[in-house]
Amino acid sequence: MKAVFLIFILIHGLIHLLGFTKAFQLADVSQLTQPVSKPAGILWLLTAVLLWVSFCFLLLNNHSWWIVAVTAVLLSQFLIIQSWTDAKFGSIANVIILLPIIVSFINALPSSFQNRYKTEVEKRLNRISVISIVSQEDTQHLPDPVQKYLHYVGAVGKPKVQNFRAVFRGGMKRTMEANWMNISSQQYDFFDDPARLFYIESTLFGIPFDGLHVYVGNSATMQIKVASVFQVVDAKGEKMNQGETVTLFNDMCLMAPATLIDKTIQWETVDSLTAKAKFTNKGNTITALLSFSEKGELTNFISNDRYHSADGTIYTSYPWSTPVKDYKDFGGRRIPAYGEAIWHTSDGEYSYAKFNLVEIEYNCKEFR
Repeated sequence: MKAVFLIFILIHGLIHLLGFTKAFQLADVSQLTQPVSKPAGILWLLTAVLLWVSFCFLLLNNHSWWIVAVTAVLLSQFLIIQSWTDAKFGSIANVIILLPIIVSFINALPSSFQNRYKTEVEKRLNRISVISIVSQEDTQHLPDPVQKYLHYVGAVGKPKVQNFRAVFRGGMKRTMEANWMNISSQQYDFFDDPARLFYIESTLFGIPFDGLHVYVGNSATMQIKVASVFQVVDAKGEKMNQGETVTLFNDMCLMAPATLIDKTIQWETVDSLTAKAKFTNKGNTITALLSFSEKGELTNFISNDRYHSADGTIYTSYPWSTPVKDYKDFGGRRIPAYGEAIWHTSDGEYSYAKFNLVEIEYNCKEFR
């Protein structure tokens, strides 16, 4: 959808060159029947340039693109009114461009999900203290398959993890029958004083959604808005708190295995390829079953302590699993690059999320 919008801005800019061409008689422009003065022609050229600059900013993910674009749209509309008979349909194009501008303006407000996410992250990034190395002795109390896993992923001999930042691309859907939404997400997890901050952007039929998950202290919230304006989910409460405790521990197992040496986690060996864990954070206690391969990869994570909710008001308890694969090297640590999230409902398995890990970094000191 972004690519289509970029092409639209590019073409809209090119069309404005007709006014410049007409004013300076550079070619015959039969589409414009009204005369165009040279000062107006310069304004038509300036509008085209502004549209192309906003195109470049948006292409480079510069969040200031909308400031240039709104200037271009206002100038364009002024010129269209001056040449209404010939250019009136350009107003439709300006309205189309104006809608994403409004969304970007809202996202620039302090109350937007983007800025709330950034604010919460930056509160915690200055807490990094001296970081020691994960030693063999740190793993001795763990079940054998968990010890093997920490060696396989390269956690032993590396610095302990106080936080991480991860970026994902993938798809999500709200029901078994729903269409997949393309998503991009970024998150920060902190482990000195546990917190999980997750920001997601998605589209469905070209309509943008964004969401913010905040798990700080012993409470969690999940909010989702359409076009950054209309809130459709506002989940919170005890079940949400417990569910996000599962998600935090899942993150620890999949993306920050070094944190599994924490002696507050209670481990139980099930067999040579399976271990059970009990994890408590600020009064929220959950359990999970971890499955491993012969070579030491964590292959699946299953918990009965997470709740499914489509709207944030009605919660249903189903087993929840996250099978993972495609381990890749990220800065000297092997991390699964692909994973799914599955609800095991009474009607069958329902895979509602597919994630591809794009990048991950540990012990971050600055917001990115």
